[in-house]
Amino acid sequence: MTRVAFIGLGRMGHGMAGRYLDAGFTVAVWNRSKAKAEDLIARGALWATSPEDAAIDADAVVTMVADDEASRAVWLTRDGAAATMKAGTLAIECSTVSYQHTLEMAHELRSRGLIYIDCPVTGLPEAAAAGKLTLLVGADPADRERAQPFLAPIGSTIRHFGAVGTGTVFKLINNLIGAVQIASLAEGVAIAEQAGLDMKLVAEALGTGAIASPQVIRHSKRMVDRNFSGASFTSALRHKDADYAVRLAETLLPGVPVSRAALAAYEKARAHAPDGDEGQMIEIVSRPK
Repeated sequence: MTRVAFIGLGRMGHGMAGRYLDAGFTVAVWNRSKAKAEDLIARGALWATSPEDAAIDADAVVTMVADDEASRAVWLTRDGAAATMKAGTLAIECSTVSYQHTLEMAHELRSRGLIYIDCPVTGLPEAAAAGKLTLLVGADPADRERAQPFLAPIGSTIRHFGAVGTGTVFKLINNLIGAVQIASLAEGVAIAEQAGLDMKLVAEALGTGAIASPQVIRHSKRMVDRNFSGASFTSALRHKDADYAVRLAETLLPGVPVSRAALAAYEKARAHAPDGDEGQMIEIVSRPK
């Protein structure tokens, strides 16, 4: 039976690991907190004591962790997954990491005979649990095809952008644009409030008009109602992604003032409520002077 090691059981990773169980894989899981794995273990997942332990005899190792530092730790430390992975094993990085980190990981893992592809995802936790994520893949064509059996259970749409690193580039662009949209939406909602507009009508108009992107549709009513229950993406994570994106942008373009402004806005949001929903940006913008 095909064996998958899944490392990182946060909001997204938990549902993704469950999809491999649903597909009939043997699944070894590791997370810093075992409590997040208990229901997966009850469904048949094997608990591993470390990423290294999870990776023993795995056909593919899939990671979904927070950032560059966490990725490096679960792959390359003494008890990291790469310590026991067999040559030719797929190393599938679903985490949103920096472009430079992706290239460094590809170089390091390839030097150990492993096949590294970057595969960040878009979609909410409910999409992860249903196997309906969009996968943004950077890989050699042959490696992309070899990874297909491990991508199909978690993604309903697979976009292969090119060589290793290209999936991460697009994910950073995607999340940077999201940061710009949400930051500007918060300012727009605050302006409408201060101007005394009917906020129920404002929320309806924002969610159905020409600017009604998925981010605007998702966050406009929540900002108006100040209802951030069911948080799925935190201010700290959005700031991290925007920071990685701006770092990349500054190596490619002469200036990115809009992107830098969004990053600055999320620096404030992270300080205000790092683990709160990113829509809580409105609480900062609408503060009295």
